[in-house]
Amino acid sequence: MTSPTDSPLPARPRLIATDLDGTLLHDDKSVSERTIAALAAAEKAGIEVFFVTGRPARWMDVVSDHVHGHGLAICANGAAVVDLRAGGELLKVRPLHRETALDVVRSLRDAAPGTTFAIELTTGIHYEPAYPPFHQDPGATVATAEKLLHETDPNAAAPMVKLLAHHPDLTPDAFLALARTAAGDRVSITRSSPTALLEISDLGVSKASTLALCCAERGISSDEVVAFGDMPNDLEMLTWAGMSYAMGNAHPDVLATASGRTAANNEDGVAVVIEQILARV
Repeated sequence: MTSPTDSPLPARPRLIATDLDGTLLHDDKSVSERTIAALAAAEKAGIEVFFVTGRPARWMDVVSDHVHGHGLAICANGAAVVDLRAGGELLKVRPLHRETALDVVRSLRDAAPGTTFAIELTTGIHYEPAYPPFHQDPGATVATAEKLLHETDPNAAAPMVKLLAHHPDLTPDAFLALARTAAGDRVSITRSSPTALLEISDLGVSKASTLALCCAERGISSDEVVAFGDMPNDLEMLTWAGMSYAMGNAHPDVLATASGRTAANNEDGVAVVIEQILARV
């Protein structure tokens, strides 16, 4: 594996943007002491740290104790910006409209029979009966996507941040390619799971586009950003950032796209690069 010292290091950045699962977090979802120390040292040196993840805001407890100075997190692949210091207070929402989501549901049912759906709202997640359970939230509604997306649904007032689509038989990349052909002109479609689980946002919403908005508000250019990631939902962010690192465990497309490569998530690859950057400032 190529080590970080074999990849070019950026000039002093103003912001570090890091994915969580498969990137900052170990496989057991922990944050190592080395990584905690590196994040704190970066902020002490005046470098902001943004967590940029596909996770919804309510699943940010894995890093909520390590936010240090500012606590900003970009969640749901760019559909929500939250303040972790304020208990996950929503600062910005870029919602997927129900009419669009319903249209996509119909398209994917036709293109990939057997697809099941879940909708991720700012208030929680709701599932179809055959959708594979993962974190069953208390109070989640189980119904067809058509019913969940109907304007009379009791949760209709809550903004939708993601439509999730799962297929039991297709490979993850094949499902992604098929879905983009069927509906990619109406929504942004990506994936971060090892299973055939797609994450669907409003058209133009991505980690990169929301990160760019947040950086513009702070007068930070893309050249002043270092980004880390491991899966296809990180590709736009890694391309946008002035310097980007693929984790040693990253998807092949991420390894081919990032401008640098670091150690795997279980080997604290993010911390390794941060330490090297700080050694130069």
